[in-house]
Amino acid sequence: MPRWRSFGRLIGGAAFFLLGGTTAATLSVARQPAHPAAARAVDAATPSANRIEVSPAAMRQALAAGQIDRPVKSVLQVPARMQYGDFKWDDAGVPAGPLWIRVDTRAQLISVFRAGHEIGTAVILYGADGLETPAGKFPILAKLKDHHSATYDAPMPYTLRLTKDGVAIHASDVRWGLATHGCVGVPEGFAKQLFAAASVGDEVFVVGNPKRA
Repeated sequence: MPRWRSFGRLIGGAAFFLLGGTTAATLSVARQPAHPAAARAVDAATPSANRIEVSPAAMRQALAAGQIDRPVKSVLQVPARMQYGDFKWDDAGVPAGPLWIRVDTRAQLISVFRAGHEIGTAVILYGADGLETPAGKFPILAKLKDHHSATYDAPMPYTLRLTKDGVAIHASDVRWGLATHGCVGVPEGFAKQLFAAASVGDEVFVVGNPKRA
């Protein structure tokens, strides 16, 4: 069964770096409540009311902690707590550039970045015990718009395949009580946007679970 994690946008010592719309995740080492005196994870908002600029200090800390693997310039403004099935996609004003995806199985969130700016975020499903979603860096190996799993006899629309043994990002019924067999399940509206934006070779960075041997 998926585990819901609360999240905020604070950074406290080495314990917290919040990345993503409300997104991406409480990247917490200690997983403790943020202290009132904690410094902000982000600086003042950028000219767009829909984005928040990531401070250089927060970015450096997240890089050092291995929670991101490249610089991030801004994240989406998501004022309310996201629920199962929720997502946000807003690439207005974001320039063309490299796209990469960050998945946090502990926070149960995905973030999509283009040219260093977050353009999409969603609540996800991930692999249950014994069939965990593996952590690590994975290039997108294939795009399959109308894929149907032969192994599980189940539709997997807007599939972005990450491993040769079938781990993928794909559209799912994202709701409480469901899990995947190791894939990353996202709301169908989000999956459609991501499928259109992503290309074979784009990298997906998964954190939160042990790396697959």
